[in-house]
Formats: sequence, C-alpha cells, structure tokens
Amino acid sequence: MNIIVTGASSGVGFEAVIELIATGKHKVIALARSQDKLERLAQIALDLNPEGIIYPIAFDVVHDDYDGLQQFINSHFDGKIDILINNAGTLVNKPFMETDESDFVEMLQSNFIGHVRVIQSLQKFMPAGSHIVNIGSMGGFQGSAKFAGLSAYSASKAALHTLTECLAQEFAEKEIKVNCLALGSAQTEMLEKAFPGYQSPVMAFEMGKYIADFALTGHRFFNGKVLPVAMVTP
Repeated sequence: MNIIVTGASSGVGFEAVIELIATGKHKVIALARSQDKLERLAQIALDLNPEGIIYPIAFDVVHDDYDGLQQFINSHFDGKIDILINNAGTLVNKPFMETDESDFVEMLQSNFIGHVRVIQSLQKFMPAGSHIVNIGSMGGFQGSAKFAGLSAYSASKAALHTLTECLAQEFAEKEIKVNCLALGSAQTEMLEKAFPGYQSPVMAFEMGKYIADFALTGHRFFNGKVLPVAMVTP
C-alpha cells in the first residue's frame, strides 16, 4: 500500500513508520519538519528491512506549499494514497490563566489546521476503500479525565475528533473511511512534556504498532469513529 505519515520524526509516528516498513509490503512517505530526525528514521527502518521503501521528506503541514508534495505523490506513488495517518502535532502545558491567545493559535494550527490542510490537499489522491486515520488524544475525548495545564492542547484535539466525524459523512460517497484514535499515554517526549516524571505502562513502539495495524485494517470495521486507546476508563 501507499501510505503517508505526518509527524513521523518522533514518538508514535516514528514507531508506526518503523512497523509499516518492517512488513516489507508498503511504500511510506514520512513527513516531519526535521530532516535530520527523518534521516535517522529512514536508516533504522532500512536496517530492519533493507528492501523497504521509505521517502523521508522535511515538510511543515501548517506552512509549506503542497504543490511539490503533490508532484512527488504523482511520480513516486503513481498518484494514489491508500492510507493517510495524521499524527503531526505539538503540546503546550500551561495553566489556563497563563495561556495566551498565541498558545491557543499554535495548538489549533499544529493539531487541527495542519490536518485540515493535509486532507484538503491530498484527498484527491485517495481512491474508494482508502483510510484516513487522525491521531487524537484522550485529553480531547468527551467525558474523559482532564488535566490542568492542557486546556489549549485538549481543545485542539477535541476539534480534530469532531472533524473526523464530519469527514466520514463528507467522504461517504467517495467510500473513503475516516477514523480517529484518541490516544491515552505512551512513553514519548510529548508525554514527558505534559507529565514530567510520569512513566506510562505503554511504550511508544507498542502504540506505534497499534496505530499501524489499525490504519491497515480498522476501516473494515469502523467509520467516523473516535476510539479511545487507553489503559483506563475515560
């Protein structure tokens, strides 16, 4: 399959790409802002599977122009994307009264608008039966426990969750499935930023494998769903 993963330079996105390349059955475009980290990802992936096909591309989903990426998809993916995993994002951890407007703008741009741009720019390459997987958070999952300092982050993820439900209806006639995984904790740099000193019972590579497996098969069972992926009850 032809697969694109955003936010691939670290955390669960990094691990999902490793899992997808390790199978030897897929071509993956890995997008992130850091070319150095992407090159490291590609080296690890190809060490595990020398016959794997991975294209590490430094790309900012919020600010960069999509024309070049679209041309690359036409030439290297034959104009077809089977799976799009929207994992790019960042986190601000501040008390609400210290969180200024620019923090909310940053969270919405990175965790919501960036995904909107990706989907609007790349949906035309996705045939019937393809799958869009948005990576959300339990922080934005209705009824789940919320934590001080994460209001801007959680609100941006909640927007992504609702977008998922809307797009499943928008793309129904095209037979493109859209789902969202609301992730609980996994041991990543972002988790350390949100909860310094906390040790998750789930390792990043375990969550990455789950994301990869769901992207490949989840659309057979789900569409327009925001699915909690957490060790505790919301």
